[in-house]
Amino acid sequence: MATPNRAALINRVLKFIKKHYKPIQPPKDRSLFEHLIFACLVEDSPNELAEQVFQSLKQEYFGWNEVRVSTIRELTDALKLLINPAESAARLKQTLHSVFESVYEFDIETFKKQNLGQAAKLLEKFHGTTPFAVAFVTQHALAGHSIPLNKGALITLHTVGVISDDEFAKGVVPGLERVVSKSKGMEIGSLLHQLGVEVGRNPYGPIARKLLLEIDPACKDRLPKRPTRAPEPPPAPPKPATLTPAQAKKAAAESKKKTPAPKESPIAKSSAKKEPAKKSSAKLPPAAKKPAKPAKKPTKRPTKRPSTQKAVRKLTKKKPR
Repeated sequence: MATPNRAALINRVLKFIKKHYKPIQPPKDRSLFEHLIFACLVEDSPNELAEQVFQSLKQEYFGWNEVRVSTIRELTDALKLLINPAESAARLKQTLHSVFESVYEFDIETFKKQNLGQAAKLLEKFHGTTPFAVAFVTQHALAGHSIPLNKGALITLHTVGVISDDEFAKGVVPGLERVVSKSKGMEIGSLLHQLGVEVGRNPYGPIARKLLLEIDPACKDRLPKRPTRAPEPPPAPPKPATLTPAQAKKAAAESKKKTPAPKESPIAKSSAKKEPAKKSSAKLPPAAKKPAKPAKKPTKRPTKRPSTQKAVRKLTKKKPR
């Protein structure tokens, strides 16, 4: 059972939305499947814009199967009237694909034959269906008492203190269905949805701030705050390239050529000029003289010996008789 404090806070929110908004109800002649598709479109957007998009999808496409096989980019262009067309397109495509894979058609009227709890569980199994979509279909197609709450409505109830941090993370509002009677469920659901759309557009903007402070002036410290961006880490240094032995040798030779000789600092130069080196009292030993090179002996020319031919001629020369 809801605590008196929670019930009082819920009634304060209900009093505010009844003052500022008027209930809007979707057509009742839609099938259960069409209510599910409409929930994918209207979750974050105004009811009138979702109606325009819903009708354009039925007119511009041959059937829901053509919508299912369309790309996210194509669906985003088709849903550009909505506040978050990309998110709505993703929900729509995932839901259509999951329904088709489960029942091989776009007809889930058999869910009405199940009891309310089993039908809700079957809806939850479809990929792309959110808690808002399950509650919307339960309320409008299965005649159940479940009030759909979009993200903006949950932010509002959390800011004014109706739900805690854990309940906000789970997307539940205990005691809401007990404070609101079943006969008023559709009306309150429509009003909360309109408030949630206004706050959800920009929870940090002046419009959302004004609405939240009007509901509870003491919630100033609990207003939504923009998340601070974490500082980006510095880029990692590039990894050194592996060089072949020849490349490494060449790089080492080039680095030796490029590295200049160490220059003496100006301070060291000035100190060297101001403080001349002291002469040491010890006498240095005389420089060792290099030994003189020995003088070269004059080379005697070898005496020429007469050639053997001349000697033979002299011997064989006939003496005069």
